[in-house]
Amino acid sequence: MNIEKLNQKMTLPNEVQELLLRAKSVSIASKVEELDAMACGENNSSSHTVSYELPDGTLFDEVDVMRVKNGVSANYRESYMRRRDPDCMLISDEKASDKARFKDRYDFSFNSVRDETFDWLADQDLAVFAFEMGESGLAGDALAICPANAGFFAFGLGLLQGVVDLHALEREFNPSLIIYVAPPFRHTHFDGKQVVVHNRNDIHEIFSYNLYPGPSAKKGVYGALIELGEQQGWVTAHCSAVEAITPYDNVVSFMHEGASGGGKSEMLQQPHRMPDGRLQLGKNTVTGETRYLEIPRTCELHPVCDDMGLCHPDLQDNNGKLSLVDAENAWFVRVDHIKEYGTDPDLEHLTLHPKKPLLFLNMATVEGGTGLIWDHIEDEPGKTCPNPRVVIPRELVPHVTTKKVEIDIRSFGVRTPPCSKEPPSYGILGIMHILPPALAWLWRLVSPRGYSNPSIVDSGEMSSEGVGSYWPFSTGRRVTQANLLLKQFQEAHKTRYILTPNQHIGAWETGFMPQWLVRDYLARRGHAHFHSDQIVPSRCPLLGYSLQKMRIEGVQLPRWFLQVDTQPEVGPEAFDQGAEILTEFFHAQLKKFIQPDLDPLGREIIDCCLAGGTVEDYHKFIDEIEA
Repeated sequence: MNIEKLNQKMTLPNEVQELLLRAKSVSIASKVEELDAMACGENNSSSHTVSYELPDGTLFDEVDVMRVKNGVSANYRESYMRRRDPDCMLISDEKASDKARFKDRYDFSFNSVRDETFDWLADQDLAVFAFEMGESGLAGDALAICPANAGFFAFGLGLLQGVVDLHALEREFNPSLIIYVAPPFRHTHFDGKQVVVHNRNDIHEIFSYNLYPGPSAKKGVYGALIELGEQQGWVTAHCSAVEAITPYDNVVSFMHEGASGGGKSEMLQQPHRMPDGRLQLGKNTVTGETRYLEIPRTCELHPVCDDMGLCHPDLQDNNGKLSLVDAENAWFVRVDHIKEYGTDPDLEHLTLHPKKPLLFLNMATVEGGTGLIWDHIEDEPGKTCPNPRVVIPRELVPHVTTKKVEIDIRSFGVRTPPCSKEPPSYGILGIMHILPPALAWLWRLVSPRGYSNPSIVDSGEMSSEGVGSYWPFSTGRRVTQANLLLKQFQEAHKTRYILTPNQHIGAWETGFMPQWLVRDYLARRGHAHFHSDQIVPSRCPLLGYSLQKMRIEGVQLPRWFLQVDTQPEVGPEAFDQGAEILTEFFHAQLKKFIQPDLDPLGREIIDCCLAGGTVEDYHKFIDEIEA
């Protein structure tokens, strides 16, 4: 399709039309396979280094790209570029926002940078494609304009968001989002840092000044969805969702939220087994003791979404349960926990023999070889990259469902550090806690980023990702999103809420086994409604209720996995110290939401927390109706 026909198919601003007419060449893709053909540079070659010449004549090599048997592999020359920088987002417009403004960080105007970006793009060979945001375009049309030599980036974006065939389109395509990719500006303007600028005017513009797709191709589009929902009164949740079907054909739908590394992708996976088929419940970091479980058959899983759940009002049936669909076309799966062959046979088989090419990031591959999801590139000798990724088209995932799903159980995952008497920490969560809706809402406002986060450039200290754990990608105001989430919790009065840890339960190292076991346990029960004699208020009110006992397939778990204060290595005193750490953190984060336009009910809930409210106190705020 030439530029003239493109302009006939869609409504574009004059400056974008002029940019495309000025460019050295424009390749307009109508399907993702055409972007795949551009992934390794010109002539569909087998390897390619993405490089840019800077104004001083320096040639900067950004990414090594090669074609492998199962797709395309891209490796960044800098370890810094292999994870998302949490401070990369900047706002250039004057609309309401709590985020950092471009003008406050830099002493030059974004308007001048924007003009320079257009001039630079006009001097490039370009790859352009259209896509729809959200399921069936519920959230509008979009356009991507990328330098053709960064074809792997366009390919990844095309996998994640889909590609619209403008030839076959029978309606006018009207982009409300345009993404511009200009990698060398990272060096010429931004001191080598990842920078993604949102310019929210008549058209929401995203200027991506780096080639790691996390902040722009994925989370940038997510930010545009959040912005649209903020205007229209709905939420795109940072979650995975799955239908769990028990061996007895009972079906329970789970929605799992959490900060980066909080177990969203893992919620869609089967529990990882030992070579003999057992499940390792945990290993005690103090005594070295290891505990195992034997469960011959776990639930069949029908995945719904991996990271972004579109909770659009057109999907809601007003029956007391939240409904959602996947907001993406492919899944950006982190595989740092897969360190050797046989860890996750289902995912390994899917990525070894895909029906369509995949995109591998941060994998140690060789040209013409096979991308192996357990073979991670090293950031430095002896230290593997903590954020290896593979982009998998949703249609390739076995048993995936594309229909909307009503959520029975909404869980929140927290990466927890080891906790013992020396030293105590906030790793005091038992294998599962039951939360009243108001308390569950507070957890989403705070969204602890948690221990040893693999997905971002992190200081290692406890920090918050904020509202719904999607605040890092939101362009607007914190309190607006808090109000939208509160409304969602009030309307979904038949959905139940739980809290699950991963990595550690007290002194026990567990990985993601807690959420896998809890998923199977609750699916077998059929719901998360417990009688008063089955649960007890946690010693820390922020943890809601703890289980008195938990039996899976006839095997009863030790009490110390349910109530961490009963662990000999922890005890009540160390538990209370950890609870104090968690409480102080909650108080510090929640005070940020005390704004004049916070929903009055939300203010009451936050005040209850700041006043040291009990778990029983939270029940009075939002009614629950048994499903």
